[in-house]
Amino acid sequence: MNPKMRKIKSALLDSFREFALERQHFARQAEMLYAPEVDTVVRERSKDSKRIERLLDSILGFCFDSDMLLLYKKLCRYYFQIDPQATAFYVYAYRDMWDDQDKEGRGNRTTGNAGKRQRRQIAPKKLKMKI
Repeated sequence: MNPKMRKIKSALLDSFREFALERQHFARQAEMLYAPEVDTVVRERSKDSKRIERLLDSILGFCFDSDMLLLYKKLCRYYFQIDPQATAFYVYAYRDMWDDQDKEGRGNRTTGNAGKRQRRQIAPKKLKMKI
């Protein structure tokens, strides 16, 4: 590899490294913001579906991060007791946005359209809470 290509490759790697660090920084900030609110919802046994769904909508975009995913799962598991149908929507929203492979094996689907998606009709007893 010639020196010019090495410089380009090095600059590109530095850019990716910087992006990855910024992404993790944003995830930590989001965790500090949303974790106390999720804990409050669960502790107070809130049944305010608008509040819970607003939190789920907000947290979904950060589920690339394992700590934020745990927070999302915690809230989904709590919400499942209140509204299994709505929770199913959020489980599928996560899968649509973050699962590596869809059922046809077409590869990575990272274009998540959670805000435009319509709720899927699913019988609550058929929902598996493995996200």
